[in-house]
Amino acid sequence: MEPTLPSQEIVRSLTDEHVLRALMQHRRLTRAELAVEIGISKPTAGESVRRLTERGLVADTGERTPGGRGRGRVGSYYALAPAVGVALAVVIAPEGVVAECLDIYGDTVSRAVRPIDRPARPSQAADALATAAAEVLAAAGRPARLAVVSAADPVDRATGRLVQLPDSPFLVGDLDPAAVLAPRAGGPVVVDNDVNWAALAERNTARDFAYLFLGEGLGCAIVSDGEVRRGHTGLTGEIAHLLTIGPGGRAVRLIEVFGELGLRRDGSTAIDVERLLDSDPATRELIGQAVAGVVAAVVALADPQEIVVGGSWGPPLIGSIRSATTRMPREVPVRPAVLTGEPVLAGVRAEALNRLRSAITTND
Repeated sequence: MEPTLPSQEIVRSLTDEHVLRALMQHRRLTRAELAVEIGISKPTAGESVRRLTERGLVADTGERTPGGRGRGRVGSYYALAPAVGVALAVVIAPEGVVAECLDIYGDTVSRAVRPIDRPARPSQAADALATAAAEVLAAAGRPARLAVVSAADPVDRATGRLVQLPDSPFLVGDLDPAAVLAPRAGGPVVVDNDVNWAALAERNTARDFAYLFLGEGLGCAIVSDGEVRRGHTGLTGEIAHLLTIGPGGRAVRLIEVFGELGLRRDGSTAIDVERLLDSDPATRELIGQAVAGVVAAVVALADPQEIVVGGSWGPPLIGSIRSATTRMPREVPVRPAVLTGEPVLAGVRAEALNRLRSAITTND
């Protein structure tokens, strides 16, 4: 039986995808350079450029190669057209809303920050989100093909709405980021919690790990085979209510440990990070024991290769946490996160860029 040959339409589609990806990598190329880069003939490269130009995805930059006087024909440089759009990358945190527009090369072309009160009201958070998104899109001057959003609250996997759990210090359980951003994004709006995004940003350093986020709030992400495991409703890793070792050796929920040690913000279950970092060695040892109890539960249930500790106070207390975990039934390596500067935003940016490139190459 003779093998089935691919149709001309499939061949053209694959060629066009290779041309787009080459331009994403090199920003501008001539048709001759595209032919060499991809390994196709110059006429084939020229036809692909023509098709993509007609579709508004590629444009002549107006730049020309040196030519004439024995140096060959003048070549035109082509690049991705501005009409391919941008991706919205958004972080909703206790400090406020950060919105960025990323272009196809991963560059931030505009950025806006809007503060919100503590505790945030749903209407105020929604207004800040809409205003920040409108501002960055106006500054970018290009349409948004999609949006990727991080929220410092549990997120319902099916709907993208925030979920208000008991003792959750943030944010606004009634907020629906996808609905707020839908009028401004031409495609999907992907919403997940901040801990999962921080873990994804750490994924370049490991493939199987549990990421403990220890800051004003408490969270955990389980990464297995390079993928975040979210559970049936998306609430995997909500460790605040895990029973652990509290003051006096009593079994208490993790979030209650900080209340008993006087380390919560007034009128909130949010942890007072500044006060915690100024605490004495005995208090740090108690906190290390409490976190080690959570680590023991995570290791028993998820079997990670290592524990990665991030957040504002987790890495500074890594010594106390490591010391306490040596007494666990199953000891695994515990290390601080590699990414410490805006890890949540780094994860959101990476996902937004990947989705934007995929949307353009597949013409979604």
